[in-house]
Amino acid sequence: MPPDATDSPCAPGAGVLPGGARRVSLRRAPAGDVWAAAPGPAEVLPGGSGGVATLTAPAPPLPPRTGRRAHARAKVRGEGRGFLARAAAVTAGLTAAGALLGLVRDQILAGYFGAGAETDAFLVAWTVPEFASTLLIEDAMALILVPAFSRALARRPAALAGDPVRELVRGTLPRLTLVVGVVAAFLVAAAPAVVDLLAPGLSDRALAVDCVRLTATCVLTFALVGYCSAALRAHHVFLPPATIYVAYNVGIIGAMVLLREPWGVRSAAAGVAVGGVFMVLVQLPALLRELRTRPGPERPAAGAAGEGRLVVVGLIAPVVAFSLIRQSQTLIERFLAAPLPSGAISHLNYAQKIAQMPMILSLMLCTVSFPMVARALAAGDPEGARRRVERDLLAAAVVVLAGAAVVIATAPRIVELLFQRGEFGRADTVATAAVMRVYALGLLGQTMVGALVRCYFSAARPLWYPAAAMAAGLAATAAAGVPGAAAWGAVGIAAANAAGITLTAVLLLRGAHRQTVPVRSGPLGEDLLRLAGAAAGATGAGWLCSVAIGPAALAVAVAAFAAVAVLLLFLACSPRAPELPLLPRFSTRRRRTAHGRPHRAAPPAADASPVGGDVPLGHGHR
Repeated sequence: MPPDATDSPCAPGAGVLPGGARRVSLRRAPAGDVWAAAPGPAEVLPGGSGGVATLTAPAPPLPPRTGRRAHARAKVRGEGRGFLARAAAVTAGLTAAGALLGLVRDQILAGYFGAGAETDAFLVAWTVPEFASTLLIEDAMALILVPAFSRALARRPAALAGDPVRELVRGTLPRLTLVVGVVAAFLVAAAPAVVDLLAPGLSDRALAVDCVRLTATCVLTFALVGYCSAALRAHHVFLPPATIYVAYNVGIIGAMVLLREPWGVRSAAAGVAVGGVFMVLVQLPALLRELRTRPGPERPAAGAAGEGRLVVVGLIAPVVAFSLIRQSQTLIERFLAAPLPSGAISHLNYAQKIAQMPMILSLMLCTVSFPMVARALAAGDPEGARRRVERDLLAAAVVVLAGAAVVIATAPRIVELLFQRGEFGRADTVATAAVMRVYALGLLGQTMVGALVRCYFSAARPLWYPAAAMAAGLAATAAAGVPGAAAWGAVGIAAANAAGITLTAVLLLRGAHRQTVPVRSGPLGEDLLRLAGAAAGATGAGWLCSVAIGPAALAVAVAAFAAVAVLLLFLACSPRAPELPLLPRFSTRRRRTAHGRPHRAAPPAADASPVGGDVPLGHGHR
């Protein structure tokens, strides 16, 4: 019996003692974390070493919902105030560091090798890590394993034998390693066919084949990286997963600097292989530490083996299909750009890398909160998950639209500031900036796809709708890309990409209200349209500042400040702007009472608490 058991609530009717007090029996529940009151006679065991004890106290009523699931919900709600903000801040800082190193990497690549045939050959090989990163780190692995680990963690307190988390690892990690190892070996052997498939007619095919053989090793390392990241985030450990792209870019930059002279652009491909190893090493100690936190017998826990089979068989097909189709947009871009003049693939690559930075930043909050949404569903709280998702979507939209406004307004100055040096000339700046502006038109769609798909894959059942929506967007990209490339070159390809991903986002939003996390698509769509209108005004303000100021760095800084200020002013002052608890509101909506006097309308109860305070949050099993 715990030391503070005298403060525990007691059930009435258990027997009356002198003075009006009642006698009850407290019995420990099977799970070991709930004290249940049992009426009737009780015996005081010497030294308190039994399962039954006698207690005298006033008799308040039993608290509602003493079941295990309600207890788990109450426990999760009681923890983690401010945890989401801290986790998002850590992830934001390290993601920004990784993005900065990514810019340095691209600057070194552009300065060393320019935007010609040699760089095009490497970027064809770069398709392999791009594809593997989306499939194995960012999308499929996380969407499959974060809910699976969340369910295993939810079963941990009730497991009478074994550890569900360890059994999940035993049932999935060896199979995954074997499968992706075979795929990596196949890509190394089939590198010439891969180059012909990705970029037929490429000017330097032999160089591209060498680079593909080096980058194909990342298929194995990225799979291990994604596995570690998903497991750690499900445990609410975010620091090591946030460092992976810092480690990755350090490997690539170091290889280019050290091996440039003997290997040329092949040094960048070797850096991809080295960076993949670094990504595994920065996470492995933390994962091993988490798996050691709850020792248990080797006998499998009930349901753990079934969970492993579910991960392998049940969820993997629709999630992998979605991720493959999503990343195939890059394949279509490279395929359509290969016959264009040399440098088209490079211009698309540099433009995409810069334009997508706002999207990467906007999805950080969704990355942090996705394990919490899965944990809320495991605890039986879909309403809390819905509120969390809707607020995340609006917050991500604000971030990405502010970034898109800055990119569109200042694209030539950004490219001039970042890349125009060495082999990267003024003509490359103009071409890259034109593509970047068009890419930015699809950033909101990119963010919505990345955020909404978590609603579909948070539960334990496979869903094919996201793959079908992504296939429709891919078909639109291909249909618009062929005439677009013929008429406008790389700019037409970028426009087709923006159109396709926007169509996918609309389809996912329209179908979200029927899923496990029932997002209200109508009101959310209206809020997104208002934010897009405000972002258009912010773009105009940023453009005026950009053309009026001479130095590139100062022009970008002032234009960014003006664009962000206009968007935030809209959010703070417009009576029809989406309400985000992250921001103050200067306008107040008023209602009239029956006496005709205006009063401020009280906010709904669901919105009264700060971000992270109205949904189940917790630190996991640390």
